[in-house]
Amino acid sequence: MRREVSPAEAAELLASARRVLVFGVSGGGKSALSRWIEQTYGLPHISMDRDIRWLPGWQVRDRVEQRRRTETYVAQERWVMDGTTVSSFDIRVPRADLGIWIRVPRAQALWQMMGRVLKSYGRVRFDMAQGCPEQLPDRAFLDWIWTFEAKQAPRICAALEQYGPDLPVVTLRSRRDIAALKTALRS
Repeated sequence: MRREVSPAEAAELLASARRVLVFGVSGGGKSALSRWIEQTYGLPHISMDRDIRWLPGWQVRDRVEQRRRTETYVAQERWVMDGTTVSSFDIRVPRADLGIWIRVPRAQALWQMMGRVLKSYGRVRFDMAQGCPEQLPDRAFLDWIWTFEAKQAPRICAALEQYGPDLPVVTLRSRRDIAALKTALRS
């Protein structure tokens, strides 16, 4: 059984954490929270999208190279890493001091994702690889968000059990939960 912690407990752990994983549904706010942690605690932000998965022109980097890059980043002493690539949990989870699972409802994730598209369309976001401007979501991406709880959450649970049963994980299910974590961190 994984070690679930409250936002207040997570805030205490984050104060001394050297490596933090932020994962969950697309559009949930992983990158924004990771950037906030970077700015607040000085942990270098590693984005799975920007630093590991994507090449310019929305080309997917070779899986072997993705894994090699992940291993290199994970070996660093300090980081906050956002991304939900479960296939790399075997190397990411054991090195983490804290997991933050953003598990907002799909309607909220879709709404936030659409807001992001409207705000950033045609421009490269801070958490995306150069040469990958924001675009309209395709059916596969919308399906990923829509079916996240049914398809991805069980894989995440299994991977956490297998690779980090003692990793403290805080689950944030709403904007209110994310705000509660930030408030606890400020105090």
